[in-house]
Amino acid sequence: MEITVAIDAMGGDHGAHVTVPAALRFLDDHPNVNVVLVGLPDVIEAELNVRGAKVGPRLRVHSASEVVLMDESPQSALKNKKDSSMRVAINLVKTGEAHACVSAGNTGALMATARFVLKTIVGIERPAIAKMLPSQRGETCVLDLGANVDCTPQQLFQFAVMGASLVGAVQHKENPTVGLLNIGSEDIKGNEVVKEAAELLKRGNLNFFGNVEGNDIYKGTVDVVACDGFTGNVALKASEGLAKMLIEFLREEFKRAWWCKVLALFALPVLARFKKRMDPRRYNGATLLGLRGIVVKSHGSADETGFWWALRQAEEEARAGVIQRITSKVQSQMAAFESDRAAAAESNI
Repeated sequence: MEITVAIDAMGGDHGAHVTVPAALRFLDDHPNVNVVLVGLPDVIEAELNVRGAKVGPRLRVHSASEVVLMDESPQSALKNKKDSSMRVAINLVKTGEAHACVSAGNTGALMATARFVLKTIVGIERPAIAKMLPSQRGETCVLDLGANVDCTPQQLFQFAVMGASLVGAVQHKENPTVGLLNIGSEDIKGNEVVKEAAELLKRGNLNFFGNVEGNDIYKGTVDVVACDGFTGNVALKASEGLAKMLIEFLREEFKRAWWCKVLALFALPVLARFKKRMDPRRYNGATLLGLRGIVVKSHGSADETGFWWALRQAEEEARAGVIQRITSKVQSQMAAFESDRAAAAESNI
């Protein structure tokens, strides 16, 4: 099966300087993938010419006359830039010309535009930002990471359903475990929203592990961690800051004395493997789950390698049929709850 990925070539801090070479590299690595570069034709073609690349059956350029700025408000982008590279790329997913869209552009504008153009899956109230994070047992899918600051219990339940569907499709786990992020594992912990969400998860047909804490994300206690966007974003940024601090501390210690530098030479193979394993570029790409199409958000400052990984994520999700999996899972959950309500009503007669 050939997968076509639409790329917002103008998005991000570096625009076409990163997106075009990443796309060319991705085409070389994936013979069953086609790419559509969306943006200002002159800019894209200049980048292609520098690299001796030409359009063809697997690579084409789709014109868009506008660019959404990184600091532009979502409302402005949605209302005033209907021919932006971001919106045109998303439209290609809507029309079926592409199976997925990848953008490193303004997160708020991307979410607003994608939600307006693609709409949400029936049964999903709000899309969520989902991301795979490294853990001691592989990877943990965490959502929401910033799209929804305030959530209802029903929305947290929906996030769990979407996360389980994503992990099931991409990691081929038929019954992934799901945890609800809380300040403790006990049922009495947390606010009322989290407590009600836990009750919904217990009644649903997900493999609900129970409440989990922040450290469980990286321990790999569960496959999916559901939370509101405020909590998820704080947890993500705090962990990113901690990782950078530890790496910097390690670098400083190896430079502290001459004998430390000598030891560093012997430790280079270990350090190289550690760096590769913890390279944040390998985890670049967050999915806007809950839409009727695949949209992956790359970090705005991502380099060529980082953007390549975001493209890989989009291709994997499209090939695994993530949208179909989520749709089916949501319908199944809705039917189960409706059956429970009917049974409860009948017992009260």
